[in-house]
Amino acid sequence: MSALLAGEQQRMEVRTIAVIGAGAMGRRIAYASALGGYKTVLEDISPRRLEEALAWIRQSFAEGVARGRFEGSFSGKALSLLSTATDVKDAIRDAELIIETVPEELEMKLELFTVFDKFAKAGAIFASTASSLSITDFTDIVVSRERCIGMHFSRPVSKCNLIELLRTPYTSEETVAMCREVACRMGKEVAVVNETQNV
Repeated sequence: MSALLAGEQQRMEVRTIAVIGAGAMGRRIAYASALGGYKTVLEDISPRRLEEALAWIRQSFAEGVARGRFEGSFSGKALSLLSTATDVKDAIRDAELIIETVPEELEMKLELFTVFDKFAKAGAIFASTASSLSITDFTDIVVSRERCIGMHFSRPVSKCNLIELLRTPYTSEETVAMCREVACRMGKEVAVVNETQNV
């Protein structure tokens, strides 16, 4: 019985990250995710935007090799971890961490988080890059609010080394710890801030 309980309490490991939105922020987060060794699914309703994002990511890896930041074999392995989707449900199905990067429109974010809550795997973390909206407000439709958090990536994501984790009054310490680990694997420094300080 004790072994079973220990297994149930074991912290989930993030292996797959879904990035929702392939704009300037989303593609840079997907690049950092693949660079960190995570299986990464980049989603956007626009196939053209996905193509542009993939072209940017490939170019970024090529520049990294040219500048000696990493070997060509490493770049190839990181690129192999990256895939795309044009449907949110498909993108998030296997993800332990979902990061939305869509425009700062409340209705859009409410709609997305409703989909996350319904179709994501059990225990998945829902993160938002929102900066002008209260994450607490648009995650109140989520059943397990302790799994919701803000992730603010300093711009430009590919060059700046800071991620600010925005903790709502409901965010669990486990959620913060898992996102901190992800940020570190991406090569970023982490600052944890309570959302009540910003709203």
